[in-house]
Amino acid sequence: MTQSIIRLDGIHVFGRHGVLPEETRLGQKFLIDLVVTVDTARATRDDDYLFAVCYASLCDRVVALAAGEPVRLIETLADRIAEDLLAHFPTIARLTVRVSKPGAPIAHPFGMVSVETTKERHLPVGFSLGCNMGDRKSALDLAVTWLGLTPGLEIDAVSSLYRTAPWGGVEQPDFYNLCVTGRTSLDAMALLRVCKEIETRLGRVPSIRWGQRAMDVDLLYLGAQEMSNAVLTLPHPGIAQRAFVLVPLAEIAPEQKISGLSVSDMLDRLPREADDVVPCAEDPSCIAEDQK
Repeated sequence: MTQSIIRLDGIHVFGRHGVLPEETRLGQKFLIDLVVTVDTARATRDDDYLFAVCYASLCDRVVALAAGEPVRLIETLADRIAEDLLAHFPTIARLTVRVSKPGAPIAHPFGMVSVETTKERHLPVGFSLGCNMGDRKSALDLAVTWLGLTPGLEIDAVSSLYRTAPWGGVEQPDFYNLCVTGRTSLDAMALLRVCKEIETRLGRVPSIRWGQRAMDVDLLYLGAQEMSNAVLTLPHPGIAQRAFVLVPLAEIAPEQKISGLSVSDMLDRLPREADDVVPCAEDPSCIAEDQK
């Protein structure tokens, strides 16, 4: 993902914000600064203004809010501006808003009073986890815990545990699989690094393609982002063909859209084999097998 930083300094606005009656009646000057991190991948690739964030439009929304309905605190004003810009400009990933009040009613000499707030866009994210070596359930529990401890990633739901047939034609034990969904401010490559670190910590080593795995953590989707490079493709290219992904994902995020289709629609269209994905809650041998 290509990101650019837009800075707008010293937007002058006349507003009526403040605690004192004189401030709301007479009004005063406010200065507003923006630092906006924007996803500019499509805009810069095609040199297309339609996919860029218009600086003038940013200013228009800031001025409309700051000159509009009075609030008592400039902290409130800064928060409102940040929330509004995130809502109206979908390519903004992160922004900082500083509201300065040069005429603040302070009975001492001072240069400037300002309040600064920073907000990040949190995108929906999905992961598929699986393993077929060792104590599979404990390993998956630990992987989910480590995902949940990742700064910038908040876990919303964890699917049930499923026993699944191996994929790829290599003779090996069945897998246990589950899916995790959440929201994150991290970019795709940072999330990929998290996945690989968890795999390594849980003992995954290079092996034959589609072979046994101590842990497999795949990033499935990140909002509606599409990308493809030497190490990562989003959305994950195998989602629509894999029951071991779609079944647990449909349990916790059936309406999530991926490449224009909901997860439940993908699952309905997928040809299935008998017992290809079995809930462990319905198969007592799942956990007993690991405890032998």
